[in-house]
Amino acid sequence: MNTPHVVVVMGVAGTGKTTIGPLLAARLGVPYAEGDDFHPQANIDRMTAGVPLTDDDRRPWLDAIGGWAHGRAGLGGVVSCSALKRSYRDRLRAAAPGLVFVHLTGDRQLVEDRMAHRRGHFMPTALLDSQFATLQSLQADEAGVRVDVSGSPEEIAARAARALGELPGPPPGPGSVPAP
Repeated sequence: MNTPHVVVVMGVAGTGKTTIGPLLAARLGVPYAEGDDFHPQANIDRMTAGVPLTDDDRRPWLDAIGGWAHGRAGLGGVVSCSALKRSYRDRLRAAAPGLVFVHLTGDRQLVEDRMAHRRGHFMPTALLDSQFATLQSLQADEAGVRVDVSGSPEEIAARAARALGELPGPPPGPGSVPAP
């Protein structure tokens, strides 16, 4: 029997991880976990103050996400996580080796516009430059797909589901619905 993937929806702040993640999880018929919920309060306080996180700040956050992903192995799930560096993705894969990444991509102006219009999020637009500077794009040897964030959230989730369905290996989820 094929087992579903655990999918990490990744990308810089403002690409729509929190919006696309639940839509993708619904398409795949698996649970969704919001990556920001795994941050310790100290990380949220730093980002709220406009201070970029260090690698040391991110370790407990990545370990918590990795623990959730490990617990979903064989069951499937979708979790959002910026996963900006290869080393972060490697840390996540060390906890949950079968992870698959959906790298949400978009040009800086589009992402900045989206960040400027969202309300109630702790990540200020001022940190966007540090996010792009830190970003190491998903590499060819990493299991995953790149998905452009232009279009509606439903269109983006459909593209992600379709791209995941084209990956070799088991299907991404028990309730996968082919995207139009």
